[in-house]
Amino acid sequence: MTGPVIAFSTPAGVTGWRRWWPYSPLARVLLFMGIFGGLIFLMRILFVTAGWMGKGAPETPHLLARFSMQVVPALSAYLFLVYVIERRRPLELAWRRVLPHGAAGTLLGFLLITAVVGVLWLAGSYQVTGTNPDAAWLKPLLLFGLGAAITEEIVTRGVLFRIMEEGLGTWAALLISAAIFGFGHIFNPGATLWTSLAISIEAGLLFGLLFHVSRSLPLCIGLHMAWNFTQGMIWGVPVSGTSDPGWLVSVRTGPDWLSGGAFGAEASVVAIVVCSAFTAALLVVALRRRSIVPPWFVRRRIDAAAIQASADNGLAKAT
Repeated sequence: MTGPVIAFSTPAGVTGWRRWWPYSPLARVLLFMGIFGGLIFLMRILFVTAGWMGKGAPETPHLLARFSMQVVPALSAYLFLVYVIERRRPLELAWRRVLPHGAAGTLLGFLLITAVVGVLWLAGSYQVTGTNPDAAWLKPLLLFGLGAAITEEIVTRGVLFRIMEEGLGTWAALLISAAIFGFGHIFNPGATLWTSLAISIEAGLLFGLLFHVSRSLPLCIGLHMAWNFTQGMIWGVPVSGTSDPGWLVSVRTGPDWLSGGAFGAEASVVAIVVCSAFTAALLVVALRRRSIVPPWFVRRRIDAAAIQASADNGLAKAT
């Protein structure tokens, strides 16, 4: 794949207000968010009525209800956006990509967070103090792993980054979507401006460039899921401030800038350095492919110049 790739362009012949609604980038983002929020509201009413949520709800149905409320609204709203509004096949979510790309992303996520924890261990900041073989793994896997990964990657990369890239170009889309992703964690336990900035840099930019290079949501979802699950369930480190008992019982010592403090390893400069190294490699790939998308007004100017050059060339041949 070489050159800029844009999944959707306004259909030819569309004029007037229809270019704004529903085809403009802002209109499609607002449309997605409206459907997404509406489905969450309706599903919550359904599950509360069924007794799967609220006080006294059974544990397993409650877990399934929370997982469904993460995945179903995001996936349904995205498929509506792609099939009904953009009228195209969602190649970034193609079924043939789910297993191989998801597995590759899972391996990559495991290796990245393991590298972070490994450096913390070498620096004397991370120590294992015991094991917890009876740790419950289903909740972290469904809610903080798979559910969070599917929802956040569809919203942040599939919608915000992809659509903003079509309008504002790759650089602006990267910065804005990374900031939204990072500061979307500002209300997590132990969160500060620093932790949100750290997530913006180490994860927001990395995931944005990974999607830009691969055009694969399953790859991003697999990485995101494995990062969360491995960090919390295997290494016993808080995930974005939330902490459930993992298979390993661990402690982190030293200054917060090194250990990440109560928020977890994601707030450590080690995570920023390790992830930024991978982000830099992805940037090199994007630059070599020349896949960086210019803003819409630059593309329009380039297209106009190309049309004019073609016309001049045709006139010269005719004379």
